[in-house]
Amino acid sequence: MKTLPNANTLPVSLEGTATLMIQGTTSDAGKSLLVTGFCRCLKRLNYNVTPFKPQTMALNSAVTPDGGEIGRAQALQAQAAGVIPNVDMNPILLKPSSDTGAQVIIHGKAISNMQAQTYHDYKKVAMQAVLESYKRLINQYQVVMVEGAGSPAEINLREGDIANMGFAEAADCPVIIVADIDKGGVFAHLVGTLELLSASEQNRVVGFVINKFRGDIALLQSGLDWIEERTNKPVLGVLPYLMDLHLAEEDAIQASQNIDKNDVRLRIAVPVFSRISNHTDFDMLRAHPQLELTFVPQGKSIPGCDLIILPGSKHVRDDLALLKHHGWDREIATHLRYGGKVLGICGGYQMLGKSIQDPLGIEGQAGISAGLGYLNINTELQAEKQLTHSTGYLLLNNLHQEVIIEGYQIHVGESIRELDTKPFCILNNGELDGCISADNQVAGSYLHGMFDSPQALQHIIGWAGAKTDELLNYSQQQEHQLERLADACEAHLDWSKITPIIASQMNKSNQHE
Repeated sequence: MKTLPNANTLPVSLEGTATLMIQGTTSDAGKSLLVTGFCRCLKRLNYNVTPFKPQTMALNSAVTPDGGEIGRAQALQAQAAGVIPNVDMNPILLKPSSDTGAQVIIHGKAISNMQAQTYHDYKKVAMQAVLESYKRLINQYQVVMVEGAGSPAEINLREGDIANMGFAEAADCPVIIVADIDKGGVFAHLVGTLELLSASEQNRVVGFVINKFRGDIALLQSGLDWIEERTNKPVLGVLPYLMDLHLAEEDAIQASQNIDKNDVRLRIAVPVFSRISNHTDFDMLRAHPQLELTFVPQGKSIPGCDLIILPGSKHVRDDLALLKHHGWDREIATHLRYGGKVLGICGGYQMLGKSIQDPLGIEGQAGISAGLGYLNINTELQAEKQLTHSTGYLLLNNLHQEVIIEGYQIHVGESIRELDTKPFCILNNGELDGCISADNQVAGSYLHGMFDSPQALQHIIGWAGAKTDELLNYSQQQEHQLERLADACEAHLDWSKITPIIASQMNKSNQHE
């Protein structure tokens, strides 16, 4: 492909509003990545831009400043756009609770648990919530960057679709389709997806983007020419494979690390539950060059390490049973006998206590489960979900100086500490959070994101027995990665073709006003 222009050199129209949607040939094709890159590039061009995803299915979520819950990817996209995240950016969030059921969250609040068929019938109601949010966004922003879900070519999901072409048709917006060349079969993915769309849906596809290309672009040129001739639609860019791009994932666990094996200060193991939630908690650990982080899949033993972290869980009692089924409880006991440390976050914190009660059947069948018994707490699951941002001070290691810890809480349980049990931290509102065992080997907290502050991260690592160099905080680290992504999008997307699409949408909106 010929050299693409830099987005900063292009003329910008700031009149009217525009909507542009990114859909993918498959899950994990690069939709979230591309929307994130577009948001930052358009921000550089001085557009007032917002992300929007009508429907997300993921267990990674974020708490908005207005106390709602949205997909983690949309919170990151809001950062890329330079705007404050709010619930309208992701009006429908589905958090899977089983292979066929999910918690349904609308406008940031959980409304019920539904089986797949029930939710399919509910889509007409959900679409109204989607359009309400979309209308509010187009009244506040110049450009709405919309992210689809899965693939628009999933025939069995097309009826009542609100996540892909169903929304694009309702909003009458153009669509770019992205495909991942690293998976193989990229031209079949693009042509096949287009062929399975209706005539009106095909007409609103304005071009393709190929993601994760490695090698000499000249070797791809004949394929690009072929697909443009075959479909009569342009290839708007070929994004390179960006190595070590550490951005918060919507759902998939990224286990890769770039570390110096000779300079590992601490070895950390994280058992992967069936319903693991908010595994973005570990992004800063995975990105730290002096920490070796191992995600332990089901059926595998916990390797020798210094620190075991039990993550959050959408179904804590079921995942506690799974932990015991795989023998991880015995391996944790052995780890502690040899002087290792154990930390629990949210659901993992609850598992470390004496009991978990679910009298209302919040997570399935009502009942009680015996915890691992390392912390003197008892947990009861409740109907009301806690959604808060929290700041406070760590209480590990009998601090003589104040170490600030920040994070967010997403949980339905209330954990009661027994008398004379030391809390993990004290929050600025005066509440005590978490718990530390009497022998100082086991600790737990409800705070997601506790590792995102470098000072808190270093202190927790110190509690686990190591010392590391201080790195950027999470927000700064994400900002650096966002700039890398935007630089790649500027260099490898054809903005001379993309900005006219946006300008056309703006002109169209002006004509309707």
